[in-house]
Amino acid sequence: MSCVFCAIVAGQAPAIRIYEDDGYLAFLDIRPFTRGHTLVVPKQHSVDLTDTPAETLAGMLTIGQRIAKAARATELADATNIGINDGRAAFQTVFHIHLHVLLRRNGDKLSVAKGLVLRRDPDREATGQILRDALAQLRASPQD
Repeated sequence: MSCVFCAIVAGQAPAIRIYEDDGYLAFLDIRPFTRGHTLVVPKQHSVDLTDTPAETLAGMLTIGQRIAKAARATELADATNIGINDGRAAFQTVFHIHLHVLLRRNGDKLSVAKGLVLRRDPDREATGQILRDALAQLRASPQD
């Protein structure tokens, strides 16, 4: 099996599973940024945001929220970062869509976006127009 997350879902690769239902699996990240860093994956393989149904993304987020709430009731978390790395340029390294649930503690030293965020867009109006046009194109084209 070439996808490590599909292998984990199939029970062919090890993982510390923390949640599972018919459509999703959540397990601890093998290289965690924080204690309890969890990945939520759909059992049905899809690569990224462009080929994952909106309902699947919503399900991933719902499970991520449940994990965050549970963790905040323990000593593991005071807060949470949730995110999806979508594509190689966004640091996606496993090409099976997954949601990161990063448990945070007050005073921890993790800085998620430091140095990664463009603070000043030189032409915000042009950027807005590009995005509005792209969204209009999506609405005009038939759904996949």
